[in-house]
Amino acid sequence: MSRAVLAVEGLTVDYPGPVRAVDGVSFTLAAGEALVLLGESGSGKTTVARTVLGLPGRTARVGGGVRLGATDLRAASERELTRIRGRRVGYVAQDPTGALDPLRRIGPQLTEVLRRHRIARDRRAARAAVPGLLAAAGISDPERVARSHPHHLSGGQRQRAAIALAIACGPELLIADEPTTALDVLVQARILDLFGQLRTERGTALLLVTHDLAAARRVGGRIAVMRAGRVVESGPAARVLSAPGHAFTAGLVAAHREAR
Repeated sequence: MSRAVLAVEGLTVDYPGPVRAVDGVSFTLAAGEALVLLGESGSGKTTVARTVLGLPGRTARVGGGVRLGATDLRAASERELTRIRGRRVGYVAQDPTGALDPLRRIGPQLTEVLRRHRIARDRRAARAAVPGLLAAAGISDPERVARSHPHHLSGGQRQRAAIALAIACGPELLIADEPTTALDVLVQARILDLFGQLRTERGTALLLVTHDLAAARRVGGRIAVMRAGRVVESGPAARVLSAPGHAFTAGLVAAHREAR
């Protein structure tokens, strides 16, 4: 059995109120695997992802364990977490504008990431690596995109540029939080298929956060259905979405079928 890239055990996240946003969530994720955290808004799925990143919020009280390989992320300092983010864990958000500096061209932004994490030996090597990274993110004209500012790109191209930033350092784990919500159906499919390629070709583990059953089905792998901070059902995507064993999951599947 493949080693666990990510292991989450009994994770709880509480906020003042008190509000328990995450309640006893556990899962593991191996190299090349995909786990989809599926649920409605407020189910706790994004809080799980942000807690793995070490960003649960200043007022959060976190319990349980989170390990990235042999590294205890719960015990890591903020300085250590800053080094881990980008280098060992890549993050793709719903809105790529949060990852991209609107005042700088895409190429220099990628160059900076490679230099900051010491992936490239010098600036020349970093610049030379940029077209390949953009191509790996599914961009067909990487030279032009590297010379472009974010506002000169389409929504799909901006998301792919953000993915290039996320995978630039060859992370073990890629966390994608509703990464296709603002894109049209065709671009959504291409982005989700790209995640599959990264899993196959690079062995990247994928943690996808989504409310979209179609996205969950396309990514495949395993699904953990969340409701009110808890995982109510988990298993292979094909089984969970075709023969759900929990009433809540069955309701999600039925609603999705009616909306099609």
